[in-house]
Amino acid sequence: MSVSTTAESSTPGRLINAMTVDVEDYFQVSAFERHIRRADWDRLECRVERNTDRILALFDAHKVHATFFMLGWLAERYPQLVRRIVAGGHEIASHGYSHVRVTQQQPDEFRSDVARTKKLLEDISGGPVRGYRAASYSIGEKNLWALDVLREAGHDYSSSIYPIHHDLYGWPAAPRFAFHHRDTGLLEIPVTTVALFNRKLPCGGGGYFRLFPYALSRWALRRVNRLDREPCVFYFHPWEIDAAQPRQANLSFKTRFRHYLNLGRMEQRLGQLLGDFRWGRMDRIFLESRQAKP
Repeated sequence: MSVSTTAESSTPGRLINAMTVDVEDYFQVSAFERHIRRADWDRLECRVERNTDRILALFDAHKVHATFFMLGWLAERYPQLVRRIVAGGHEIASHGYSHVRVTQQQPDEFRSDVARTKKLLEDISGGPVRGYRAASYSIGEKNLWALDVLREAGHDYSSSIYPIHHDLYGWPAAPRFAFHHRDTGLLEIPVTTVALFNRKLPCGGGGYFRLFPYALSRWALRRVNRLDREPCVFYFHPWEIDAAQPRQANLSFKTRFRHYLNLGRMEQRLGQLLGDFRWGRMDRIFLESRQAKP
């Protein structure tokens, strides 16, 4: 594997980190698969458009450009939202069509899903879709064939591996930072972890960002920038700023805790984060100013 990083990463204190948004609605998360059928999605209140518009306004206020990993299912129903994202100077990337984990797909199914979503997003956005993120970071050691499929479909990078142990996803042995998969040219860009006590600890967003005190998240991201001299990759979802979303019944305590924890504090924390670090798009950080590093 050859590690890839940015030109800025050789200068401590001048790093631009990658801000990313996984555009899916509250009823599309993997944790609700057993409670909400895909066949019912069109009958549920969809809140993703208003929440994403709030995120766009927040980014605009902080002069931040980001990468939005968009579900094809949502893009079909909200094409103007895709166009507003692009008009704001942000990158559109693929999150697959309907949030099916790669671990639940055979190679031919995955290939069809990837190609369908890429074409759909490019037709709506009017530009190339270079990036892909698997639902629930569902690419790992046992299905690396998926990265070959992504390259064959024309993607330049993936951000689908989380190098931690989690009960739903993760590949702890994976590299912490961007690496080339085999010799295909595809760049895999893992979500950020911090190395502490010989362990990789999550600090790249999602539920962990809502769980940990903000000061701890800020410390971990700064540590990666200063000690590793690498850009961080941060992610969150539009439903995470929506404390008023419909509550689901019959959830386990663990699922309820993970999904609803600190939703009311998320937008304020994001504002702090946007002000405390420099942020940019995945394609510009990892592709357009890339240099090889041994």
